[in-house]
Amino acid sequence: MFKHLHQDESGQTALETAIILIAFVVVASVFAFTILSAGSESTEKGEEAIYSGLEGVQSSMAVKGSIIAQDSGGVAGEVDTVVFTVALVSGGDPVDVTDTSGSNKVVIGYRDDTQFINELDWTIGWVGDNDGDSLLEDGELAEITVDVSGAALGSNTEFTLEIKPPTGAVINLSRTTPAAVEAVMQLR
Repeated sequence: MFKHLHQDESGQTALETAIILIAFVVVASVFAFTILSAGSESTEKGEEAIYSGLEGVQSSMAVKGSIIAQDSGGVAGEVDTVVFTVALVSGGDPVDVTDTSGSNKVVIGYRDDTQFINELDWTIGWVGDNDGDSLLEDGELAEITVDVSGAALGSNTEFTLEIKPPTGAVINLSRTTPAAVEAVMQLR
């Protein structure tokens, strides 16, 4: 009687093969899902890194108009202040240009062939429309007056002002003072 039960086992072998095949397909599906998930996650991390890098490289402000040097007569033949106007670049995020004594969010540095001053005192005045807050926003112009009296900036001196906003790229303004220092001068 038991001989008849074990004579034809071909159906049982096909069933075992089908189960093994299904197990391989399930395991392969799990591995494929894991690999695809890891790939999409790394792609998202890559996008975040790219956008973060672009934010750091793109400048959020641009200088508009002339750069003016002034000598108020304090020390003969030396520039006391440099005045320029900045605006937000098209599509840029607003920049906090809070002007409170000792805690400016935008840092302005000075350098020439003989010295480097990392943080100069500066003040801000608004030109034209301003909504009353300290954010430089689209359509607003801010006139920045930088005190360079401590730099002993005389005639025929090539210098650079570095405008460092809280986010975005540093703006370098490289200019040369004229041969004769006067009360008001346009720098080139």
